[in-house]
Amino acid sequence: MIHEVDEGLRLLLVDAGLQESGVELVFDAPTRDWSARRNAPTVSVFLYGIREDATRRRTGTAEEFDDEGVVTGRRNPPRWFELTYLLTAWTNRPQDEHRLLSEVLRCVIRTDVLPDRMLTGSLAMLGLPVEVEAASAGSGDRPSTVDVWSALGGELKAAIDLRVWAPLAGEVTAVGPPVTEGLLVRTAPERDGEATEPGRRLRYDGASDPAGQGFAAERERQLPPGRRRRGGPAR
Repeated sequence: MIHEVDEGLRLLLVDAGLQESGVELVFDAPTRDWSARRNAPTVSVFLYGIREDATRRRTGTAEEFDDEGVVTGRRNPPRWFELTYLLTAWTNRPQDEHRLLSEVLRCVIRTDVLPDRMLTGSLAMLGLPVEVEAASAGSGDRPSTVDVWSALGGELKAAIDLRVWAPLAGEVTAVGPPVTEGLLVRTAPERDGEATEPGRRLRYDGASDPAGQGFAAERERQLPPGRRRRGGPAR
């Protein structure tokens, strides 16, 4: 799911025309060594936080069907996670960096939900909204931008804090195939755990294979003496 969110954000920035203007889009950590090797305008989309949004957790299961409508498994509900990104611009001059960062901000600030055409893999399969929030007020239980830069070993610079809420598809538990054969019961008297006479078949008299129709298969049933079928003579 994480790599699918990455791809959605990449397509969002590509759709804004950044790559057409010669800007590189990368998901590398903006460390000091990395920044020293930059020789072209670059936008870094660095993922630094992953945590579950427990308020969206649900219970229960949903049935999975094959092309013929047969239940093949039961899927747990998706779990939602908040992914936090640090968006930075890298050029040779601060003015150019600010101009580039402004274009990135314009792109992400007008997007509340990633468009469906930008969702791939499991995100497209689930069909659930992937929410985006940019440059929002910081939360007390999230690391600050200063802490992130300190951990990266780089110098503090302007950055956009971007949060994405995305679902992780639940696990599927396979179920057995549907019953297609009738029920066959044999009984036999036993003594000390051993049969004393041959077994006797109950309920079904005849072939044990109901031709794949299970209990819906028609079977001839012997009636007691003096009883007759509806619309027929007595036996």
